[in-house]
Amino acid sequence: MKKISYLFVVFAVIMSDVMCAVVAYNYCALQWGGQYAGYSAPASAAFLYIIPYGLGIVFCIILALFFYKRQKAK
Repeated sequence: MKKISYLFVVFAVIMSDVMCAVVAYNYCALQWGGQYAGYSAPASAAFLYIIPYGLGIVFCIILALFFYKRQKAK
């Protein structure tokens, strides 16, 4: 169970890195689009991608804690 706990911690860290990359890319794309291509959405709309990634990260941390405590109980 300890390996599963570490796996979920690693997955949460990787997901946070991916979240930063996705939000940064979409922020730049929306900023460029608003300036040159006439997009109507503001660049700050890219921060909406934080919601699903944040929920996934929290879920992974909760699972990691659950499996870590379950391993300690044995």
